[in-house]
Amino acid sequence: MNSNIIYEARPLNKDLHKIFAGVYGDFRLAAVDDYKFELEPLSYEGFIKAVEKGLLNCIVLLENQIPTAFLAYTTMISEAVELNVIHCLGDEDLVVKRKILLEKFLEDTKDERREKIVCYPMIGSQGNFVSNIAHYGFKFVGLAVLRFTFETGNSGIILKNAILKEKEQGYEIVTWNDEYLEEAIVIVQKAFENSSDALFDTRFKSVEGTRNILENIVQGNYGEFLPEAVSVLLFNGKLCGFCFINITGGKIANVPIFAIAPEHQGKGLSKHLLKKSVQTLLDWTKTGKKSFSEINTTTETDNYQALKMYRHIGFKEDYAYSQSYLPISD
Repeated sequence: MNSNIIYEARPLNKDLHKIFAGVYGDFRLAAVDDYKFELEPLSYEGFIKAVEKGLLNCIVLLENQIPTAFLAYTTMISEAVELNVIHCLGDEDLVVKRKILLEKFLEDTKDERREKIVCYPMIGSQGNFVSNIAHYGFKFVGLAVLRFTFETGNSGIILKNAILKEKEQGYEIVTWNDEYLEEAIVIVQKAFENSSDALFDTRFKSVEGTRNILENIVQGNYGEFLPEAVSVLLFNGKLCGFCFINITGGKIANVPIFAIAPEHQGKGLSKHLLKKSVQTLLDWTKTGKKSFSEINTTTETDNYQALKMYRHIGFKEDYAYSQSYLPISD
């Protein structure tokens, strides 16, 4: 590091608004290629308004009084402090800049971290910082992003030719009805409370936390909910599994939650659920009811059963990243 450089990290305020625009503009240009953003980031004006309203927090790194990097995070999620992105101009002194921003972030959030975990999806080039933040106590879960593409590739052909095990007597697949919510909460909580998901989203550890997740999904707070595309598995009329579907933006659909009660697993039923939901979206696209370019999901990189299931239906791994989390401070 150049000894003539003086670094200072401080919260974004009105005094920095004009000179910070260049750094944020550089981030917007890098969002898709470097950070795998599926949707266009907030405009500069939108970002500033979000910070002013307290929806986002931003720490700016000044290099000899000139902004050259920033860290954005939010404390609006009740169970976690979510670190959204660390972005630096250029490639010089990346580790130093990221460390200064991270240490300022940890200092500014020390009170919140006594009650909340820190969640940091290290997507794209941020993965190069994994070994460095491990020194601060961060833990990691490997996640794979899988996509079923509607407009290109052979996903549709694989889906059409997918051979599924015949469902046993008593099982049927229907679409979502809000009357299933309470049973779904119980199934998800039991399925996820000891999973890696619960490490970086502690809501899964309790019934009320799981209720918050599912209510946010069905109420459309995480993207437009598509009840007609949600496949629900019943056994003798009782809910035992489901594949949720929503729209995360534009023509992109997502599987936010997929769960089957343990006693009904291992029977090939998950493939039936997934195929039914994907086929619904394909049919909508063909008839013009709705138009989709893809449906995507994430799963742990070492969950070989899930990866095999998604591949069988026509999904393909796009990229993997480290989902990091910092446990609650003592």
